[in-house]
Amino acid sequence: MAYKLITSIFVVLILTSCGTEKYSGDFSYQVEDFSYTSQAGETLSKSDLDGQFWIANMIFTNCTSICPPMTANMARLQGLLDDAGIDAQLVSFSVDPTNDTPEILQEYIEERGGNFDNWHALTGYSDDDIKQFANQSFKAFVENPDNSDQVIHVSKFYLVSPEGNTIKSYDGEKAADMTKIVEDIQAMN
Repeated sequence: MAYKLITSIFVVLILTSCGTEKYSGDFSYQVEDFSYTSQAGETLSKSDLDGQFWIANMIFTNCTSICPPMTANMARLQGLLDDAGIDAQLVSFSVDPTNDTPEILQEYIEERGGNFDNWHALTGYSDDDIKQFANQSFKAFVENPDNSDQVIHVSKFYLVSPEGNTIKSYDGEKAADMTKIVEDIQAMN
């Protein structure tokens, strides 16, 4: 009887571990499917990022507060990833898609030291779409009160696992957190 019980427990443990994620972090939120327009005018979908780490943030080009340092830090992160030999993608979602055209996003990122070898700046959706997407995929707040010129949004960077789950967040305004992102990816590889 004890043998059957132990065997049953062992089988249950094996079966339940089959569905677990390979990568774990502080939480796990499944990123919703998306298909948006990049700074190059091309479509980037979630499926294009499957199987690799990627780091997401939310910005807009008319931002007068947190977006310039966040974008500079994403460019810093791009260099750190390259130096470490880590093949990860960077994805910046515009929270002001009405004003942020692909061309404007490209110029904005280039002016802050970024390049598009592995960085995608996305637009081509509605304000409501990005609000819902940010909330569902990152548990992030985005609000454009009365369609003002300043959108309220989080200053976090989000690490997304190769399985497509958001697993960690970092302060996008702190340069030191860029090193933490690199260290966390290295520890998971």
